[in-house]
Formats: sequence, C-alpha cells, structure tokens
Amino acid sequence: MKKLLITRRLPDRVLDAARARFDVTLRDRTEVLDAAELRAALRDYDAVLPTLGDRFQPDVFADVPTPRAGILANFGVGYNHIDAVAAKARGIAVTNTPGAVTDATADIALTLILMTARRAGEGERVLRRGAWTGWGPVQMLGMHVTGRTVGIIGMGRIGKAIARRCHHGFGMQVLFHNRSSVLDPGVPARQVPMAEALKADIVVVAVPGSAETHHLLNAAAFGQMRKDALFINISRGDVVDETALIAALQSGQIAGAGLDVYEFEPKVPAEFLTMENVTLLPHLGTAALEVRENMGLMAVANLVAWSEGRPLPNAV
Repeated sequence: MKKLLITRRLPDRVLDAARARFDVTLRDRTEVLDAAELRAALRDYDAVLPTLGDRFQPDVFADVPTPRAGILANFGVGYNHIDAVAAKARGIAVTNTPGAVTDATADIALTLILMTARRAGEGERVLRRGAWTGWGPVQMLGMHVTGRTVGIIGMGRIGKAIARRCHHGFGMQVLFHNRSSVLDPGVPARQVPMAEALKADIVVVAVPGSAETHHLLNAAAFGQMRKDALFINISRGDVVDETALIAALQSGQIAGAGLDVYEFEPKVPAEFLTMENVTLLPHLGTAALEVRENMGLMAVANLVAWSEGRPLPNAV
C-alpha cells in the first residue's frame, strides 16, 4: 500500500475510506505543518492530504529536489497555500475539492450579513452580560436587509450561490464584479466594474486566494464604499488588507464588517475584538459534518485516481 500522510484529523468516514486504500499516517494535531514537517511530508510519503495553512511553497520544493510524494490532494477548494507550479515542476500533482464547499460557504456569507446588519452578536453580548433593560422602539436599530443592493466581488460557484440567496431570499438587487465575463449568473444580476460593486449597501468578497487577489480589498477600495455599507469576507484572509479595514472601521469610512477568515490565521487583530460593529467567526465556512465528509471523500477520490493511474477528477 502507498504511504499517505493526512496532516489534520478528518471525519471518521473519510479516515476509514483513506485507510481502506492507503497506509495512513494521521497527524492528529490542529497546528499547520512546520518547516521540518513540510519537507518530511514530501520526502517520506507517497501521497499527502494537506489542508489550509500547510504552506508548500517554492522553498520547500527546492529543499526536496527528488520527492517521494507524487500528489498533494488538498482538503479544501482554496489552495493558495500550495504553489502548484512549483509542485508540478517536481512532478507532484495537486488537486482540490471544488463544489463540495459551495452552499455551506454561501450560507456563512448570509449568516455574516444578517448578524452584522441586525447587530446579532452585539445583542447576544448585551444579554449575556445582563445589560438588557427591556424592549424599546429605538433599541439596537440595524440595517433592514430586504431589498438592499449587494455587490459580490468574484462570481464563481460561491459567488453565484450567494447571489441566489440574496435575490430569492431577500429580494436584493445583485451587482457583481468578476475578472472574466459571466454569461449566466443564475439570477437577475448586473456585471459591473469593481468600483461600482463597492458602492452597494453590502459588499461580499468571494474571490480565490492568489497572488493576483492579495490585498485586493485595500485602503483605496474601502475608500470607495459608502459610509453606511457593510463589508463581508468569506474568501481568504489575505484578500483583505486588515490594517486598511481596521482604519476604515475606526474612522467611520464604512459601517461594519463580518469576517470568517483572517490574514494571519489563527491570529485575529486585537482591534477587531473591541469593535461592536464587527462580526467575527472562527473560519466556519464549511463547518458542517456532511460538508467536511464530502470534501474529504472528494480528496480521497483524487488520491485513489492518482494511485490507479487514472485522470485526476479535480486537478488544479
């Protein structure tokens, strides 16, 4: 049996499927692979099932010029932590798990929209500290979401799923910005320049993490948003310049933010923790058992196809 390293604990159903086909080593820790572990993964295993934060970058591949590993079957759709070009130069295939994450991630976007607009997190904190004095007509007034305009940055699978929820669930007008033309967004929607999408009541970022999208949302972008607008990020943390976002929130340039991802996870800027107009979630985008099972089984399917010499279902 080929030796497989799984870098983080996965659902039991996924582990059972992997163990049925491979000699599995499970690294049962939550921390990302360190420098030595990254190199050992390439040197000591036939295959690796990594996930978010396991940074297989050019320096790692350079240090292991003749790797034993033949595939990095990433657990997750985003793979910006893996330099796929450098991997392929060493003869290592890279796969991901698209599709399995779409609806769950879109659901978290809507969760953040509603929590931020209606001040749900703030309201719960008031209750938990015993500070609620009773209902009042002007108590904790927030944004009424129905009928608002949403600007979606990135109209791939997840962007389209967010658009469906916003349109059908809340009657929102959908604007979106995408690098390439989108012929069928799935709902009535208008493709616009990024500057116009940033003028929406609610701006949601759904682009993949890459060198091209690093700090796509920066001080200039936040400067184009409305002062009563909300900013939502469910994509990748480094798509946002967190220093610029903090400044925009502190100065009142924008009204609030809802975040599920962070630039230097698991570190979250202390400034965010003190802001009542910011909703913070601990990267819950795909945190549902059946979703994580589907992601894992998709990764295993990529591994099995590789081991059998068949075309990879989800090569990147």
